Amino acid sequence: MSQGQTSTDVILIGAGIMSATLGTLLKELAPDWNIKVFEKLATAGEESSNEWNNAGTGHAALCELNYTVERPDKTVDISKAIKVNEQFQVSKQFWSYLVNSRLIRNPRDFIMPIPHLSYVHGESNVQFLKRRYDTLSNHPLFAGMDFSDNREELAKWMPLMMKDRTSSEPVAATKIDSGTDVNFGALTRMLLKHLQEQKVEVHYKHSVKNIKRKSDKSWELTVKNLTSGAVERHRAKFVFIGAGGGSLHLLQKSGIPEGKHIGGFPVSGIFMVCKNPKVVEQHHAKVYGKASVGAPPMSVPHLDTRYIDNQKSLLFGPFAGFSPKFLKTGSNADLIASVKLHNLLTMLAAGVKELSLTKYLIQQLMLTKEQRMKELRDFVPSAKSEDWDMVLAGQRVQVIKDTVQGGKGTLQFGTEVVTAADGSIAALLGASPGASTAVQVMLEILERCFPQHMKEWEPKIKEMIPSYGISLAENLDLLREVNLSTAKSLGLSDEKQALHV
Repeated sequence: MSQGQTSTDVILIGAGIMSATLGTLLKELAPDWNIKVFEKLATAGEESSNEWNNAGTGHAALCELNYTVERPDKTVDISKAIKVNEQFQVSKQFWSYLVNSRLIRNPRDFIMPIPHLSYVHGESNVQFLKRRYDTLSNHPLFAGMDFSDNREELAKWMPLMMKDRTSSEPVAATKIDSGTDVNFGALTRMLLKHLQEQKVEVHYKHSVKNIKRKSDKSWELTVKNLTSGAVERHRAKFVFIGAGGGSLHLLQKSGIPEGKHIGGFPVSGIFMVCKNPKVVEQHHAKVYGKASVGAPPMSVPHLDTRYIDNQKSLLFGPFAGFSPKFLKTGSNADLIASVKLHNLLTMLAAGVKELSLTKYLIQQLMLTKEQRMKELRDFVPSAKSEDWDMVLAGQRVQVIKDTVQGGKGTLQFGTEVVTAADGSIAALLGASPGASTAVQVMLEILERCFPQHMKEWEPKIKEMIPSYGISLAENLDLLREVNLSTAKSLGLSDEKQALHV
C-alpha cells in the first residue's frame, strides 16, 4: 500500500442528515466497524440539511396536498400519503431510541410539536379538501384530523391568515395536532458529534475528487485536503455517497452501470422570512396550500412556524429559482458536467417534455419582491413588505431518468437510491420528502447492501425501531404503542392521535 493510503470498512461522503443517520445506524449494529466521513465544507449539515436550506417540516403527509391525488371519479387516492406517513413513523422511533439511550440529550433541540394544516380557497378546492379529509380521517395513521369551513373556527386555527380576509369566496382547512417542525441541521450536528465520540473519523474540508473500483473489489477514493492541498487516497469495502446535489457527479465517476442513464436538473428555493415578534406570535402552525395550475409539485406554497437558534420565525414559500450549480457551494459548470454520452438522450428528452417547468422557472426568476408579497398576501392578507425578507434556500437536484410509466427523460420528484449489484456502493439522489424519511431510506440501503448481516442485525433494529418489517396501518395496537412512546420520548402531542386509533 502506497504512502498516504488508508483502508477502512465504510466511507460516508457528505456530512448531512443521510450520512449521519447511516453512520449512527451502523455504529449501533456493527460497533467494531471502522467508519470515515469526508465533507468538503467546514462543518456538518451545511448544505441541504441546514435549517435555512429546507422547510423543516416533518413530512408525514398530514398537510401536504400533493401526496393525495384526486381520481377522475372524484375519490381520493391516499396510498402515497400512507407510505410517507409510515416512513416518518420510522424516523420518530429511531429518534426516540436515541433520546432514550441518551445519545441525544434534549429532543427540543431538534424537534418541536406544531399543528399541520391544509388550506384551500374556492368552491371546488373546498369540496376536494372535504373528500380528502373524509378519506384520511378514517385511516388510523391520520386519526385526530379535523375539518372546518367555518370562518370563526378557522380564525382560531390560523388567526394571522384569517385577519383582514375580505374575500367572500369559500375557504376551508384541515388541522391535525401531531405535526412537527424538525431542525435537521441541529439533528445532523448532534449525530456527527456522537459519531466522533464513537471514534468515527470525520474529515471536514476534504473533497472527494474520484472513486475507482480496485481489483480486490474495494473502492479507492481520491480525496483533496482543502486546507493543506494534499491529495490522499482512502480505500473502503463499502462507500455511501450522501453528498446532496453533489452525489450525481460522484456516482457517475464510480462507473457502475446502475448509475448510467440518470441525469439531474437543479432547482433552487427562495423563502420569505418574518422575524417581527408581533407578527410571528399570531401564527402557530405549518399551513400548506395547493400548487397553482401548471406549477410543479415542489412549488406547493406553505406558511411555516419555524424554531431556529431558539428563535421563532415565519417562513413562506417556496419560490423557485434556477442556478446551474448542483450545490449552493457548487460550480456553475455542474449541470453541463453532468451530461454524459449515456444520459444525453435522457436529458434531451426531459428538456422537450419539461418546457412548462422551464417556463415556470423563468417566470419565478422574474418576480420582484412586491410580486412575491402579492402571493404571500393570498395566505396573509395583512402582510407588510417591511416585515418580510427574502432568504435563499438550498439547491435541489431533481432526478431525470427513463421510466416505464413516463417514458424517456422523466423528471422525478422523490428520493432515489442507487446501489451497485454487489452492494459495495450506494448513492442517494433526489429531493422531497428527503430528510424526513432518512431512517427508512438508510434501512433500505442496509437491506440492499448488507443482506448477509440482516438476520444478525434484526433484533437490534427492532429494538431501535419496533415497527421494523411491520405495517403500522395494519397493526393498530403497535401503532397506538408507537404513538404514545414517541410522543413521550420526543415531547410531542401524539397522545390525541393515539387515543383515536
